[in-house]
Amino acid sequence: MQPRDLSDHVAYEAGRGIEEVARELDRDPSEFVKLASNENPHGPSPAAAVAIRETAASVSSYPKAAHADLTSAVADRWEVSDDQVWLANGGDGAIDYLHRATVEPGDDALVPTPGFAYYGMSSRFHHGDVREYDLSRADDFAQTADGVLEVYDGERVVWITSPHNPTGSTMPLAEIERLAQETDEETLIVVDEAYGEFADRDSAVALIEGREGFAARDDVAVLRTFSKAYGLAGIRLGYAVVPEEWADAYARVNTPFAASELACRAGLAAIEDEEHVARTVETARDSREYMREHIDAHVWDSEGNFVLVAVGDATAVAEEMQDRGVIVRDCSSFGLPGCIRITCGTDEETERAVDALNAVLADLGLEPDVADPDTEVADT
Repeated sequence: MQPRDLSDHVAYEAGRGIEEVARELDRDPSEFVKLASNENPHGPSPAAAVAIRETAASVSSYPKAAHADLTSAVADRWEVSDDQVWLANGGDGAIDYLHRATVEPGDDALVPTPGFAYYGMSSRFHHGDVREYDLSRADDFAQTADGVLEVYDGERVVWITSPHNPTGSTMPLAEIERLAQETDEETLIVVDEAYGEFADRDSAVALIEGREGFAARDDVAVLRTFSKAYGLAGIRLGYAVVPEEWADAYARVNTPFAASELACRAGLAAIEDEEHVARTVETARDSREYMREHIDAHVWDSEGNFVLVAVGDATAVAEEMQDRGVIVRDCSSFGLPGCIRITCGTDEETERAVDALNAVLADLGLEPDVADPDTEVADT
């Protein structure tokens, strides 16, 4: 017996970890700094860490109360009803729930390229197909309604990543509203705001609820996560905010208790820890600015907790930086073989990454600022 045909599925390629790299190179893990996976350089919310320790003794019970409490806390945060919050096992779990609620065999999802591979993976898992719209390097990866509508052909789900990974660009709410207005009534626009805390923009929840001068819509959903600004990537906790009309669907598509007791209790503590989030956002903004000012290559503007850098040969540069103790993301897997992505670290980590990158560029004789910007990229 064999599994079903998975030949159309592309495995997700995660950023490399310190332990993995240290074992491969036979070196001490303490020699490395990891700036490859957009994790929080300050670690988890201290309040969340306390909550995890205090909850450890009760993990023999299902998280019924904790699940309800966290749902209510998230709903209060966004001023929506509890039924509009779909807790999930990370943002990936929320992607799956939205596809379960929308995609039928023969339906398509429209996804950005470059972009997060799991959008397409999840659609295919649910027997849907995938089409792509390009974010053009020549236009600095600008996100516009026109750019999506040029390709749109009645897809069931359209994915917008704002801030976008790996480029850091965003789509203004007015553009998202126009996209929703000009797509079919049965098309859901999903705005993935995994990096939303780092952007100086209002959330697309305003479109769902009819705030900030927008009319309320029943064809927009928003994705958020506790992995980035809250520093809880390891416990896998995310959620979707959906239109009120979608409330009843959650009970029919969710995995029972997908958000664990530890995750829910950590989330409850973290969502109240505004000081930790503020410190994290400030660090990211300082780090982005420092890298743009000091890297000897083109660095795109970013509203995430990372920057995309044109280096000419991403694989060679990433390998050289790794040898020097700095792990960054080779963006070849995104279809950007001339770029690396560097996560915003602490002041010390950021300075070390910049120094290492500039030295590598000089040693390899690369001049990406001049030679690289017009390089064509491969399809993802």
